[in-house]
Amino acid sequence: MNFSERLKEIRKKEGISQEQLAEKIGVSRQAITKWETGKGLPDVENMMIIAEIFKTTIDELLTDSVTKENPKTIVYTSETIYDIDCEKHFDVNIGSAAAILLSSGDDEKLHIKLSSESLENLGSMFKIKLDDKKNKLDVVCLNKNKLSRYEAEESLTVEVILPNKYSDHCEIAASVKLLAISGLHLNRLEYDGDAEHVLISDSSGSLELTGKTNYDITVDKITGRLDVNQWKSKAVVHIPEENMVNVINKGRKCNVYYVKDGESAEYDKAADSENEISISGIFSELTIDLVRDSK
Repeated sequence: MNFSERLKEIRKKEGISQEQLAEKIGVSRQAITKWETGKGLPDVENMMIIAEIFKTTIDELLTDSVTKENPKTIVYTSETIYDIDCEKHFDVNIGSAAAILLSSGDDEKLHIKLSSESLENLGSMFKIKLDDKKNKLDVVCLNKNKLSRYEAEESLTVEVILPNKYSDHCEIAASVKLLAISGLHLNRLEYDGDAEHVLISDSSGSLELTGKTNYDITVDKITGRLDVNQWKSKAVVHIPEENMVNVINKGRKCNVYYVKDGESAEYDKAADSENEISISGIFSELTIDLVRDSK
């Protein structure tokens, strides 16, 4: 069951109409219809509001069937906080997790917060190892109990908050179901690994996604560059039509397609913008899904 089917199911179980749900979220009824018919995904902020309304989590909305009779609440947490006193290149290796939540923070600290609905002893199961060099900080999430990849991708959420003042470049290696980037502002972010769903909102800078599996990407606005680098894979980027940017094919035997209202569309005019979406790699496909304004 995908997100559109899940949203429709849970809304009906709660006895809430599309109009009532739209009012709670602060969007139009047409936006709810669009989400429930699979023509787009909410941005991160609206996804969080939906999760709160139905007492669930973003990851559950995107990956698992959710019912009112069996709600889950994240209870167990473990947080590592590290003071940063100069500009750093962050190299973060997470391993496997259900979700990574990435943002910029106002204080001069790096925050790594682990949370789970089922893993009670997070502090003893995982260790955050830090190797601080002159202008680089290596961060590794060590799986001390050798939790399987399947178990980690079902139960672990990792929140990474980078200090806005001292963040310029960040590399992240991971395998997750959900990569949520919200309020992140830095020069360059490189993500290397799997991510079934990528949500990007209120963020700026250059973002490169590198992987050998498909990506489903929802973005509110490109301020900078989004580069998808894949090997024999497909990526779909859902972007509001009014926020369309230049699309560049840099790949070898890669193809770019456009979709509007669920049907193939022609798009031959370049956006008047220095911002861009690009595809690189080999034998890959990039589909740009032009989403109508949901407000």
